[in-house]
Parts: sequence; C-alpha cells; structure tokens
Amino acid sequence: MTEERGQAPGGRTDEELMRALYREHAGPLLGFVIHLVGGDRQRAEDVVQETLVRAWRHADQLETATGSVRPWLVTVARRIVIDNHRRSLARPPETDAAPLELIPAEDEIDRALRMMAITDALGALTPAHREVIVETYLKGRSVAEAAAELGIPEGTVKSRVYYALRSLRIALEERGVTS
Repeated sequence: MTEERGQAPGGRTDEELMRALYREHAGPLLGFVIHLVGGDRQRAEDVVQETLVRAWRHADQLETATGSVRPWLVTVARRIVIDNHRRSLARPPETDAAPLELIPAEDEIDRALRMMAITDALGALTPAHREVIVETYLKGRSVAEAAAELGIPEGTVKSRVYYALRSLRIALEERGVTS
C-alpha cells in the first residue's frame, strides 16, 4: 500500500479492494474452508474473515501479483486452519460447565455462619461443660483419655458430656441452628 492510508496501489481504495476480494473470492473460499474444518460453518466464516483481513494488510503484494489472488488466499486460509488446530492441541480441551452445576456443593457462607453459631453456643456453656466437649468432640479423645487429661473421674466426664450436649442443643436452637 502507499503511504497514504485508504489508497491501494492501482488507484483503488482499501474499501473497493476489499469489496472486490469479497465479491470474487469469499464464496469459493468459504466452501474450501468448510471442508477443512469438518463442516463447522462458524469456524469457516471466522477463517475466511481472517484470510480477507490478512489480504487487506498485504494489499500491496496482491495488487502487484500477476494472475489470480485465489491461490494466495487458499494458502493463507489453509495455514490459519492448521495454526488454529495446532493451537487447540497445545492447550487443555475446553469443558462444558453444565455437569458441574449438577454436583451439589455446600455453600461456604452457610458453613461459616453455622460455625460462628456453634462457637457462640460453646461460649454460653459453663467452663466445666465446655472443656469436656472440647476434649471429647473437638479433640476426639475417649472418655478415659479426657478424664486423664482433665484430672477427673470417667463418670464425671460422662455426666458433664451428657449435660453439656443438652445445654449446647438448647443454645444452638436459640440461635436458629437445627440438626
């Protein structure tokens, strides 16, 4: 192209050149590319569009070329299809998000709110009841291990756990947390 944008060699404007290229070559080029992309019309139209844009960018070469520009266009289109195919092989395949929507996922906000309510309810217990719940449920210790850790008899641990769970259930119900 000449220095002045919009004027192609030979006196034709860029717009005239593109209209002529499209009118003469877009249909046959689309038919050729559809076969290359396995019948995917949308992809074929994208390739034809990209081919014509590249032709516009190299208008100076097209104007000075003798003979038909169709072989040049076909070569460019074929290379675009090959490049797109190679690019698709280089990255992981895209997946549809629809199956993910079928997987039930727990809402983290609900879990966080539930944990806040449980922490608040544990704070409402007496220190003796809270420490047996922490030792048996949160730390996973047996009654005997909790008794040894707290320095109290096993029967006392059992009794405190029973009453602590009862108080905890009431405190949680007051806070709107149900089983």
